[in-house]
Amino acid sequence: MQNRQFKTLYKKQLSIAILLTGIAVLFFSCANKIEKIKEFSAAEKLPGMEADNFEMLYSDSAVVRFKLIAPKLIRYDQEKEPFTEFPDGIEIEKYNSQMKVVSRITANYARHMEKEDTWLAKNNVIAINEQGDSLKTEELIWDENKGKIYTDQFVKIIRQDQVINGIGMESDQNLSNWEIKKPTGTLYLDVAE
Repeated sequence: MQNRQFKTLYKKQLSIAILLTGIAVLFFSCANKIEKIKEFSAAEKLPGMEADNFEMLYSDSAVVRFKLIAPKLIRYDQEKEPFTEFPDGIEIEKYNSQMKVVSRITANYARHMEKEDTWLAKNNVIAINEQGDSLKTEELIWDENKGKIYTDQFVKIIRQDQVINGIGMESDQNLSNWEIKKPTGTLYLDVAE
């Protein structure tokens, strides 16, 4: 008889333990899901604007300065630090006062940080200046306020008579006055005239 009471008591305690464990798992899994739902639905994580096949001309004093072309634009204006993202790539052309292209930058990804007024271009970045010199790198930052572009990544500058490789570079935004921080090699080309 005592053995039977012990078994009954044991079964009740085991049932209560299983029930409490189930409630605890259910409570914690629901709490996680609720937090994920709140995080997902937060307005600051959602884009304020999306556009496909985006093209924009930027002018100053009735003179076109830049042309921007992007397959997709996503603007996050509710973030603490608002930004615009170009996940499918970008092409930016800079013009002089005679509407001649003085530089061009293309990349497979770009982001514009509004408060700092800086651009980040990544993945297969190619920049070409008015003289036809081209810069190839995987990451390039353009600070519009300072009128500078720079990177700390590997760079290759291809000119008519030479190819220069290095790590890190800084230039004006027209790519006319550039400096490689750590040159790793220069290859001179024999150009027949």
